[in-house]
Amino acid sequence: MENKGIKETFYISHGAPTLSIDDSLPARHFLKSFQQKVFPEKPKAILIISGHWETSEPAVNAISGPSETIHDFYGFPDPMYRLKYPAPGSPDLAGKVKQLLQKTGFGPVQVDRKRGLDHGAWVPLMLMYPAADIPVCQLSVQMHKDAAHHYRIGKALAPLKDDGVLIIGSGAATHNLRAIHRQGGDSVADWAYEFDNWIKEALLEGRYEDVNDYEEKAPYAKVAHPRPDHFYPLHVAMGAAGQNTRGELVHHSWSYGTLSYASYKFTEKDE
Repeated sequence: MENKGIKETFYISHGAPTLSIDDSLPARHFLKSFQQKVFPEKPKAILIISGHWETSEPAVNAISGPSETIHDFYGFPDPMYRLKYPAPGSPDLAGKVKQLLQKTGFGPVQVDRKRGLDHGAWVPLMLMYPAADIPVCQLSVQMHKDAAHHYRIGKALAPLKDDGVLIIGSGAATHNLRAIHRQGGDSVADWAYEFDNWIKEALLEGRYEDVNDYEEKAPYAKVAHPRPDHFYPLHVAMGAAGQNTRGELVHHSWSYGTLSYASYKFTEKDE
């Protein structure tokens, strides 16, 4: 797609790191079918915003050659630490991200020429694009800023879509690791269901201002996200979608009774 732009942006719930190996997770099968069933176009490059990279100011990585696979999780099965996703980095895309953000007042923007891809980036991407042949650039989140800040970052980055860049936010629709039901079971906690459903309805209706103000308006917001690191990537993807768009639920499943794998495509509203 040399001269073809991309209209859509995505928010992917990557949930637990075991998504990388656990075939019992429906979300794993959803991501493996992403190219066939959700987004068949091959992007020129990918910009992914992961909840696992926190910086005081916006930062992008600019890797020349294959990206390092960062195994930033602990106490999991050994095979997970042997997984590699050597997608090429994209210094060119990193430069464009920096330029767009600084032009719209988000300076300074740091460029990290050593950092590879954390598991919030490589776990979903290795399932979505297993060939690892698409250049990838990663963008950080700022925990001392609010949701509206990340929405504005997304708006600033929207022009990248015209260059064939696929913008993906990677996090978790609900993310309270202290509240997960490790014994399993099919029942979903009331607080998780209510928050997840509120977000779904707000996104499907295109009520982005409400989603930006989710801490005040959504039920159980602080329970669903004690820290917003895994939610802010949603706001970047939402902002990058542009005006007159809405969210479309492209996958929904649960694990541990509290961890939502809800994933969204942002696309133009029907006239």
